[in-house]
Amino acid sequence: MNLRYARIKPCVVIPVYDHEHAIGETVAGLERFGLRAYLVDDGSGDACRVTLDQLGARWPAWVRVLRHAQNQGKGAAVRTGCAAAQADGFTHAVQVDADGQHDLDDLPRLLALAEETPEALVTGIPVYDRSVPRSRLYGRYLTHVWVWINTLSLEIRDSMCGFRVYPLAASLALWRSAYIGRRMDFDTEMLVRLWWRGVPLRQLPTRVTYPRDGVSHFDLLWDNVRLTGMQTRLCIGMLLRLPILLARLVRRHLPSARRAAGPA
Repeated sequence: MNLRYARIKPCVVIPVYDHEHAIGETVAGLERFGLRAYLVDDGSGDACRVTLDQLGARWPAWVRVLRHAQNQGKGAAVRTGCAAAQADGFTHAVQVDADGQHDLDDLPRLLALAEETPEALVTGIPVYDRSVPRSRLYGRYLTHVWVWINTLSLEIRDSMCGFRVYPLAASLALWRSAYIGRRMDFDTEMLVRLWWRGVPLRQLPTRVTYPRDGVSHFDLLWDNVRLTGMQTRLCIGMLLRLPILLARLVRRHLPSARRAAGPA
């Protein structure tokens, strides 16, 4: 199943940090799509480094391994992969988590939306099964509320899903001009700031499973501190952009209000 598109040239970017037990199956699941895959080793230990080298040697035609000497965070790894992809001539990058959470059967559907709207950020809306930890689920709801406040919109259904398609030109331009969190705060901050810049958003429900033997790198203390800092930055940014966001809100709702009112 080689995916071919007329308006976009997509690839896959996978941030990897000590996922030696899951990354092989994730990469094998991508083979059918015929897309270049950038595996960004974010300072992993020896076992994971060896696994990534083996994957690169097994599929040299489409797997490229990039490395950070030290762990810098998921966001930094995604940025490294996207910069390499753009330098190689790709226009869009599908971000996929290394741990097997994402349903790769939905990858063609995400890219179909990107083909329809090349300038858009395309992101998954997670549909969870019983494997999801309740603490994660409740924490996401709190993040959703803050995102709705900071965008003055309910349109963003989920800002934390790591299964998404980045338009590389807009994303790299944002990274060059604004501070973006590099760890667990990355996904949400990227989506909100692209929204502020007027980048269209397309969303697609997709199944998400938490593997029983999955490796979680969420630091209960420091990642919550980072998330709090992110929401503070976004709240300040929202207040600075309040006139623009209010004007956008009026433009979005004025046509429907006029239709509801009917002819004068």
